[in-house]
Amino acid sequence: MKLSIITAVISTLICLIIAVPIAYSMTRFSFFGKQWVNVLLNLPLSLPPLVAGVALLIFLSPVTSPVGQFFTGMGIYVVYTPAAIIIAQVFVNAPYMVRIARSTFAMISPRYEHVARTLGCSEFGAFQKITLPMAKNGLIGGVIITWSKAMGEFGAVLMLAGAIAMKTETLPIALFLNMSTGDLDMAIAAALILLIISGTALILFEYFGKDVGDVYA
Repeated sequence: MKLSIITAVISTLICLIIAVPIAYSMTRFSFFGKQWVNVLLNLPLSLPPLVAGVALLIFLSPVTSPVGQFFTGMGIYVVYTPAAIIIAQVFVNAPYMVRIARSTFAMISPRYEHVARTLGCSEFGAFQKITLPMAKNGLIGGVIITWSKAMGEFGAVLMLAGAIAMKTETLPIALFLNMSTGDLDMAIAAALILLIISGTALILFEYFGKDVGDVYA
């Protein structure tokens, strides 16, 4: 549970840092190739988690990938480590956070930002002081659901981090290992914890993720 919570928190924070500027740019600005950027951002959503994990494994493998060999040469080992859990969670869950943040920003009228800028605010200042506070509930809801999904991520984590007991053993991996060894009591306990997390996250998401108005993007 400790490993699951730590990796899920770190990956969720990374997803939030990635999602906010991307989602805001996608809702407020028009630029060349925007549709292709949108396709690229949504690509992980269309991949089965196992396929996403295999793709990450090929990309980061110290045997088959120059990227993996570069990290290994620097003494950084990614595959089959807790860092691999975080990478897998970010790859799979960042698109969800982007979509939620994008929907949140799309429901905030840009008029507030225009007024702030006419009163002397910079573009970043208007975003920081006006848009971000108005998007707070939606972003909190996105963080909650992204964290919940990170806690339950199995396929991509299994492929990239492996199922190594007491090393990369998150709750879903523990469920898999215990079912494989016939320890049903431990497997049921892990499943029950994940069920409680999912139910609680869904309730909190419904509370924080309420619609705040019309779509302006």
